[in-house]
Amino acid sequence: MSLPSALATGVVFVWLGMVLAISFLEAPLKFRAPGVTVPIGLGIGRLVFRALNVIEAGFALALLAGVLLGPASGAVVGVAGLAVVVLLLQLGAVRPRLNSRTDRVLAGADAPRSGSHLGYVVLEVVKVAALLTLGIVLLATA
Repeated sequence: MSLPSALATGVVFVWLGMVLAISFLEAPLKFRAPGVTVPIGLGIGRLVFRALNVIEAGFALALLAGVLLGPASGAVVGVAGLAVVVLLLQLGAVRPRLNSRTDRVLAGADAPRSGSHLGYVVLEVVKVAALLTLGIVLLATA
């Protein structure tokens, strides 16, 4: 396995683990903790997801570098591209709407659940599937 491919493989599995741990474990569980109100949960979520998304952007850049600098198959390039595009959609299209709703709730408004939240979750599932597939393909071609 070349150094760029090894870098890409490591990035993929660390990225996948972070998304699984935060999006599918921490995010739903925090609202079940005693004393955590919706505004408190949203405030925590905003901080956690902002940090995750910054780290994900770094992972996406490192992944692209590893894929573009190494001997990558069309499948690797395509699935890596899908993961990055999903992240860009989350950051550019969905997160701003979620942030707007969070701002209203934190300001005391009684905002209904957002359909954007479901969109973000669907994109997270697609991203997880892309990262898992990419990791397997990278390992299989090593």
